[in-house]
Order: sequence, then C-alpha cells, then structure tokens
Amino acid sequence: MSGKLYLCATPIGNLEDMTYRVVRTLGEVDLIAAEDTRNSIKLLNHFGIKTPMTSYHEYNKIEKGKKLIEKLKDGMQIALVTDAGTPGVSDPGEELVKMCYEEGIEVTSLPGAAACITALTLSGLSTRRFAFEAFLPTDKKEKQSVLNELVNETRTMILYEAPHRLVRTLRELLERLGNRRITVCRELTKKHETAFATTIEEALAHYEANEPKGECVLVIEGKSREELRQEEVAKWEEMSIEEHMDFYLDQGMDKKEAMKKSGKRSGNRETGCVSDAYFVRFVDLTRQLKKICSTLA
Repeated sequence: MSGKLYLCATPIGNLEDMTYRVVRTLGEVDLIAAEDTRNSIKLLNHFGIKTPMTSYHEYNKIEKGKKLIEKLKDGMQIALVTDAGTPGVSDPGEELVKMCYEEGIEVTSLPGAAACITALTLSGLSTRRFAFEAFLPTDKKEKQSVLNELVNETRTMILYEAPHRLVRTLRELLERLGNRRITVCRELTKKHETAFATTIEEALAHYEANEPKGECVLVIEGKSREELRQEEVAKWEEMSIEEHMDFYLDQGMDKKEAMKKSGKRSGNRETGCVSDAYFVRFVDLTRQLKKICSTLA
C-alpha cells in the first residue's frame, strides 16, 4: 500500500505559529523532505523532532522527486516542508504534488502560515478578490509581459520581493500601473514587523531615502471597474469616423447599418441632421485622402 505525502506549513518568522498538528505529523512520518535542511534542523530541534530529513529544492526537484515517489510507493509516509510558510505556494513543492497525483499517491495539506495571506489581511485593501503573482520574473521580457497583464487587473495584487530589489520593483510598478494604493509588508510575524500603507509613489520615495531590510510582500490595489469603463469610453471617443466605420464593418455589419452607428458616435451625427448619403461620401473621401497622403509620404 502506498504512503501519503503531508504538506506541512511552518512559521514564516514566529515559532509560536507552528500548529500542534504539524508538530505531531513531523514526529510521526518516516521522512521529512525539506527545502533547506540547514534551516529546517533548527525548527525540528526547537520542537524536539528527530525524524530524518532529505533535501528537496528547486534545483533537484525532478530527480529527487522521482526518488521520493518511489519511497511513497513503497509505503513511506513523507512530510514536505519549505523554508517558511506553506509548501507548494511559490515553491518547488507544487511539482512533487503533481507527480503524486500522476502516480495515484494520496496527498494532504496541513494548513498554517502563508506570507501572501498574512499580508493581504493586514493590508487594509480589498480581500474579496485577489491575484497572487509571487516574485516577478527575472527575465526582462517576461517581467514586462507580466506587468502588462497587471495593468488592467481589477483584483488586489500580491507580490513577493527581496529588499535589494524593492526600489527597482516599485519604480517599475509606478511606471506600468500608475500611482495606486499599496501596502508594503516587511518582517511579517517577527518583532520588527511593519505594514506601510501608502501609494506606490510615496513608497518609492521612502525606500529610496531609507534602505529596506527584510523580505517584503507588496499588496497593490487593483484598477477599479469604473476607471476601466472611463478609459474605454475615452478610447472610443478618440476614434475617427473612419475607425468607427471599420470597427462596425469588422463585426460583420452591413455598410448602411455601420454608417448609421458611426454617425451616432460622431458629434455632427447626434442630431441626425446629416444625410446618410452625405455621411457615406464623407467617409469614402476621408479614406481616399489618407491613401493620397500615404503615397506622398
């Protein structure tokens, strides 16, 4: 009979956040797979846990994952822990869980600390809907792609960031997202925990003048639906008559109906005082003029 994989959440700073269930489970399983055994041994020693450990991290997750799967198939009970927080959240543990399901091995998750949720509830921003992005990609093109996706995100956004990259990330967020509300959470659950509720612009100015310390979680306000609506209206109103006409034609509308729709969008057509024939002729002349200008250029 196959064993079971236990995903055991561990404290993100304060050892008092360790749950009784996790302590018991770590003491009862046959093996603990740890992201960094040097860090985890301190946790195990604190709670008097003597269970043997093996390393499982980003750089050996495939090779070691296969070995752990074989042990689970042989009936071993294995616990997975990360350096801090919940395994599988921005963590190589997700790969091991996937492998377990592919092999029909049972997995259970023991809830506990998670920096993203702790920061979200502490932020003072909307918690009903949120998007967790973890660390932004290090590759420039990939990072820009993610930031572009976040521009119109309406949910509260959660990012992780290291202190030495915080200023650069805040600068990039300001450039792409604009000056949103943000809460910068540092040293969560520790003695010097801070939650700096401000704006991206003010946060950038603050940390340019004061060197940030400690791992950070950034909780960022999403774009309001009203703001999205206003941007869409503004974009629509900036379109030329010809662009309106082309838009409706691309939707499969016949020329006469497209002309009527476009006429209603133009300032001169709101009263309906311009004849349909004149309007169509106006659009055709506009197109011809653009072609002539393009040729001359």
